[in-house]
Amino acid sequence: MKYLLSVLVSINLFFFQAQTLEQKIAKIDRKIDSINNIKDNLYLQKEDLKLTWVQEKMMEIGLPKKQDTLKIKEEIVKHAALILSYNEAHKQANWVMHIITPDIMEGNTSRTNDFRIDEKVSTGSAEEADYFVRTMNEDSTFSYDGFGFDRGHLAPSADFRWSAKSLSESYYYSNMSPQKADFNRGKWAELEGWMREYVEENNTHLIVYTAPILKDDLPKIERAKNKPSIPKEYVKIAYDPKNKRGIAFLMPNQKIEKPIESFAVSIDAVEEKLAFNFYPNLVDSVQKRIESNFELIYWMPKKEKGDVLALTEKEMPKSAINTYDFKNFIGDSKIRTVCGTTVSIKKHEKGHVFINLDKKFPNQIFSVSIFKSSLKNFSYEPDVYLVNKKVCFTGKISEHNGTASMIIENEKSIQVLD
Repeated sequence: MKYLLSVLVSINLFFFQAQTLEQKIAKIDRKIDSINNIKDNLYLQKEDLKLTWVQEKMMEIGLPKKQDTLKIKEEIVKHAALILSYNEAHKQANWVMHIITPDIMEGNTSRTNDFRIDEKVSTGSAEEADYFVRTMNEDSTFSYDGFGFDRGHLAPSADFRWSAKSLSESYYYSNMSPQKADFNRGKWAELEGWMREYVEENNTHLIVYTAPILKDDLPKIERAKNKPSIPKEYVKIAYDPKNKRGIAFLMPNQKIEKPIESFAVSIDAVEEKLAFNFYPNLVDSVQKRIESNFELIYWMPKKEKGDVLALTEKEMPKSAINTYDFKNFIGDSKIRTVCGTTVSIKKHEKGHVFINLDKKFPNQIFSVSIFKSSLKNFSYEPDVYLVNKKVCFTGKISEHNGTASMIIENEKSIQVLD
């Protein structure tokens, strides 16, 4: 009997201890939930403060002012992290203003893809039916009939990944413009990445305007419900208030092969095209300096520092091609003359000399090889004499490991331009 009572006591004690442990675990879980709720609320408060800061900075720099002589229709629409000027006639924005902050380095909010009508546009914004027709099939799946254009973000969603609210707002159709897929997913996306890299590398923020060039004679998407205009060109303008720098890029709405830097222009140049005055509240002296010229070297990503623009026709001999145009001649077995600037030269331990034109490794686009056995045909040391020179190389253009290349065997195949 005593033994049985002892067993029963042991069993009860075990269940009491187990229940106590379960209660302790549940108590800890409740504390974790409470902490998480506090944490979530703090993040929301922080986000609201950041969005207030963004609004203040945008208003501080000033909204673009249109030229009084031109009758540009616009409705100013303000969202949490972007402001836009909507043009009803073209069913898209004249411009969109936003700020890229260093918070993008830590932001982890994913794409929402919640494309929707912007209800703040009084006349009604563009909508899904302006880009494609979606039809539900019998099996509840959807078929899509596209009109040939991407819903191109003007202010890119990736610039807002630090804020769920503002990222979602970037999917309003008022922030969309008809862009060709090769453009939107190609060099335009690359330019957007350039801007984010600049912010990260310089630990600063950029005040950015993005705009389609809207004209009365632009073609329309005829199958679309509201027939938005199809811009032929787009502009992106950036100002770094910390370092007092400004730059603009003007790019055609088409597949682009040339590097980003070849589309850099002054802010003044795009103001003439858009008929708007950007950054109107800047001190006159600062505005004049940043808008009249730009220093491209400061805007290029670190990995591309030292790269240069391709030579122009005026800088090259007749019939020569630059590093923008050589792609059409790779492997055609004809003798071609390619000109550029020797941005990097390396002499291999085996004695071979390798030269990159206009863009350095790992972004090289055109490489020249002079093998050790050919160095006897030179009256100078190529790896020394050709450094930072504008040079033309004549030979057959081939491709090696994805990079256009040319093998040079003697100095007669080289013409130094400077």
